[in-house]
Amino acid sequence: MTNNTTIFNFASPTDLILPIPPDVPQRSESFSNPTSLASASLNKLCLNAVLPWLQEDLAPQAKPWPSITALPSFWEFVNGTAISIDGTRFVLVPSEAMDLGEMRVAQEWVDIPSFVGDYYLAVQVEPDDGYVRIWGYCTHAQIKNQGSYDSSDRTYSVENADMINDISVLMAAQQFCQEETTRSIIPSLPTLSPVQAQNLISRLQTSHMTPRLEIPFQLWGALIEHGGWRQSLYQRRLGLPEQWSILEWVESGVSQFARSLGWGSLSLQLSGAGVRSVEEIQSRIAMSRQLMIAGQLYDLTITPQNEGESTWHFELRNATVGAAIPGGFKLRLLTEDLQPFPNNEDVATTAVELLFVDVALQPGEGIVWEIEPLPENYDREILRF
Repeated sequence: MTNNTTIFNFASPTDLILPIPPDVPQRSESFSNPTSLASASLNKLCLNAVLPWLQEDLAPQAKPWPSITALPSFWEFVNGTAISIDGTRFVLVPSEAMDLGEMRVAQEWVDIPSFVGDYYLAVQVEPDDGYVRIWGYCTHAQIKNQGSYDSSDRTYSVENADMINDISVLMAAQQFCQEETTRSIIPSLPTLSPVQAQNLISRLQTSHMTPRLEIPFQLWGALIEHGGWRQSLYQRRLGLPEQWSILEWVESGVSQFARSLGWGSLSLQLSGAGVRSVEEIQSRIAMSRQLMIAGQLYDLTITPQNEGESTWHFELRNATVGAAIPGGFKLRLLTEDLQPFPNNEDVATTAVELLFVDVALQPGEGIVWEIEPLPENYDREILRF
């Protein structure tokens, strides 16, 4: 994709002008207040313009991080969108400001370890004129070393003069300087207990509140770094009921939000020894989600062990009949606050038919599942039992 700045007399020759695609299909996304909606709209226009350019000129596998379906739970709270290309992350920082004297980056993209990017692109968005202008970029290390922090709105600002304004330099760096040190080392955030997290979610769920400025950043960062808690706060601010109750899924069907992420249900036909008729074959509802891992499809299923009991069976299989799970794969369960417990994982030391973990849970208890290698579009979920 090439850019033509000749028709933009105001533009620097090094600016990259990209059209905002017309008639982009709209997802049914909701936000709790006009400010979040406006920010989300700006980020969506930015993403729709920049992602095709990255896919065409840099890498076809470029994709939103952690997934396109997770973006609303970021845009509800924070300006910016991350795009992943293999192990490199680009953070788009959109703005409608005419003054290009600085780029202001939300602290979340700089100081939450799992959110940190390699390159931060300053993008001026012109919705009415139908284009975006990428006028500069810098690395995470530059933001930490040269940026100024403003505690009033929790942003880092980088002056135009301290940024690289020629986007062709970025493309060259990706091709020839992949050993470049782009990220500064930042400390990890504190671990919240489930009680702390739920108290914070209850406190911050009011839609007119700006939650990222209401509590100390260490607590805020720890809360939204956890995908399950971030999604829970987002859903509570929309006034939605609990979306992740497995018992509700079994009784009433998988919630709309979970279905949008790929969860569904299936009926398992179970027959025991001595069964003599069709009437004696039992049916059991299982929850299932298909995952893409290392280029292959796998099925993760969750099944109650026995009706009326609180033991649940988590199982991972290759979606291709007869195909195995390669050695080195792991299926792991963690508590809501990401702590291990006895017998919480199954590891394939060689190729195996399946991996499984059985776990006994108390009413209302939350479980987080993890798989290694990481599935595509993975974002932590808290499944509640």
